[in-house]
Amino acid sequence: MLVTSTDRFSFAVHARDGAARTGVISMPRGDIRTPAFMPVGTAATVKAMYTDQVRELGADVVLGNTYHLMLRPSAERVAELGGLHKFMNWPHPILTDSGGFQVMSLSKLRNLNENGVTFQSHIDGARHVLTPERSMEIQSLLGSDIQMQFDECVKLPCSDAEAERAMRLSLRWAERSRKAFAGKPGQTTFGIVQGGAVPALRIESAKALADMDFGGLAIGGLAVGEPQDVMLAMIDVVEPHLPQNKPRYLMGVGTPDDLIESVSRGVDMFDCVMPTRAGRHGLAYSRFGKINLRNAKHASDPRPLDPDSTCPAARDYSRAYLHHLVRSGEILGMMLLTWVNLAYYQDLMAGMRAAIAEGRFQDFKYSVKEAWQRGDL
Repeated sequence: MLVTSTDRFSFAVHARDGAARTGVISMPRGDIRTPAFMPVGTAATVKAMYTDQVRELGADVVLGNTYHLMLRPSAERVAELGGLHKFMNWPHPILTDSGGFQVMSLSKLRNLNENGVTFQSHIDGARHVLTPERSMEIQSLLGSDIQMQFDECVKLPCSDAEAERAMRLSLRWAERSRKAFAGKPGQTTFGIVQGGAVPALRIESAKALADMDFGGLAIGGLAVGEPQDVMLAMIDVVEPHLPQNKPRYLMGVGTPDDLIESVSRGVDMFDCVMPTRAGRHGLAYSRFGKINLRNAKHASDPRPLDPDSTCPAARDYSRAYLHHLVRSGEILGMMLLTWVNLAYYQDLMAGMRAAIAEGRFQDFKYSVKEAWQRGDL
């Protein structure tokens, strides 16, 4: 695993295969190998996992959530306790999102205007105000290495007028976020491309953000209800307008198929709750495709999920036992399947990195998808 002692943020592309690319983001807390999948540590924890497990699976970076951490235990308390890295025992890079998506999706009542968003906590109904400046302040208190601009994320489908309004507001908030960023040496901030499913708006957003000279650019507002083909079409539209020398981050995505298709279009970074959430609900991701351990057909199956996996949870426990744990609601079942899923996601990313470096990405993509379709029965 790569570790550096650089005192600044930098990104280098080491190989390309078509639009797919592999490289390294270098930061004081270590290197992030790209394409990278970031396990989601919403409330300073990757659910059902120890941090050393997450690291051993190959994760170079995890994601923390501004909205949840500002509500509980509060950014100020985390700062008093030494920052998010120390608080959650993860000394490696951390990316924090801005809280904008959660404000829109989770808060009980909200009022949005040019200044920011006033909302009620989904936990206790307490009133809070989140602005671009406050979002960046919270992320600075947390001490994250990559901090996201505050933006407005609209659900799809939506009208072109609504997509344009939110995109232009997000651009104004991007400029305010950039000015409010008070990161230490080696930390950076990313802008977020918005624009719904309207190509012209996406292009305008990408160009404007590129001119603001963020450390990297994210594509936001996708995987929020639209079909996969719409998401991929928006990546195709945006990619030519993103700086070649900066990381591209597709936010909140996704399934293994989403990852491999997006990498083939030039995306470098991903995060998603899917592998951890699926694990807690009895669904395993594997090189054979999805395996639903709730299904009765597994009740007497002595085989492991994958006898060739390097993950003990996939290799050393029978499907019958995993089925029993899931159907019994046992915590161990959630832990084991979360472990399985994160291992598979990291293995998939490692496989893509190697394939790009060796100029065989299309063959890798074909073989992976063929195995998903074939299954294991």
